[in-house]
Amino acid sequence: MDYDFSPEDQALRQRLRDLIDEHMPADFPGIFVDDLAMYEATARFCRVLAQEGLLTLSWPRRYGGAESTPWSQLVFREEMWSHNEPTGPQYMGVNWIGPALMQFGTEEQKAFFLPRIAAGEIVWCQGFSEPDAGSDLASLQLRAEPDGDDFVLNGQKIWTSYATFADYCILATRTESAGPKQHGITVFLVPMDRPGIEVRPIASLTGPHHFHEVFFTDVRVRRDEMLGRLHEGWAVMSAGLSYERTGNPRYARSARILAQLWEELGDRWGEVPGGLRARYVKALVHTRTAQLLNYRVVNAYSADELPRLEASLARVAATTLDQEVADVAMDMEAPWALFGHDDELRVGSGDTEHHWRYAQASTVAAGTLEVQKMLIARATLQSEKEGA
Repeated sequence: MDYDFSPEDQALRQRLRDLIDEHMPADFPGIFVDDLAMYEATARFCRVLAQEGLLTLSWPRRYGGAESTPWSQLVFREEMWSHNEPTGPQYMGVNWIGPALMQFGTEEQKAFFLPRIAAGEIVWCQGFSEPDAGSDLASLQLRAEPDGDDFVLNGQKIWTSYATFADYCILATRTESAGPKQHGITVFLVPMDRPGIEVRPIASLTGPHHFHEVFFTDVRVRRDEMLGRLHEGWAVMSAGLSYERTGNPRYARSARILAQLWEELGDRWGEVPGGLRARYVKALVHTRTAQLLNYRVVNAYSADELPRLEASLARVAATTLDQEVADVAMDMEAPWALFGHDDELRVGSGDTEHHWRYAQASTVAAGTLEVQKMLIARATLQSEKEGA
């Protein structure tokens, strides 16, 4: 398979880089820092991208997209991720909530939400994980009890990114307890200003404004705010997580950090211990491996397939790469790597320290490494059984 990009996609890549240089702060650190101006910068930049017709390149035109190929959308994602995600929380709406709405939403839901996502006007958070339902999402217990034409929500979510910024939450609830635990889950699209919702930040090494607890106390939602069918939300969650696992090409940031290391070392490359140079080269190889696995997934999307096995393979490669590159970069820049974005003694943009902290959670987010390996094993055994 030839994965070379077309001249049009190469021109798109340069256009995106020019827009980032023009509209984003130099050495943009991402939004998980103390300075809220970084979040405001992402909001402005997303509106610029929307005006340029770039935010939702592969979406249908009737929903504000450009109907370009999944490969063009990949170029977009690679450039955003490698530059510390200047789209901020919008990546969630663009990469997987929008596609999930197209697949499972009513015509009214699609008409309301999709153009607003394409314009960069709505910020989403994802209410899936709970204190006792993280890796095993099907064990979630936040209740949605029917009450006339409405449902009443009670329970808690945790590790919810962007909750302080979000306008809406895509929320997984328990509507029935009988039968397999994957049955009886229903997904709702809940406004975050609905009475009874409380958001509490969680301090973590990934930085401020990242993780939150969200509590739901007698929160009322309407039946027309349901995404997909009653009790069949597991299909919505599975499809969404598959999109999410390849929506962020983490290898692009790893590749940029390795390139920055090369530039920073310059003539001092020969002073780096041989074992550390070997680790650097191995990380380069693994970066290319993760990239090609991700390209295989995009190729399947291009054929209108939903490659859940391939998505898990790509996810394992990319998340373990995150941590490998973080360790190599920290060892190469030591002790200066300890000075991050907010320190005047930092090396370059301070990406190494920030990346190391962020990478520690990468094998947990969107399904733990262990769960991904379990999904791969199950899919492989099933394939062998069918082929026997």
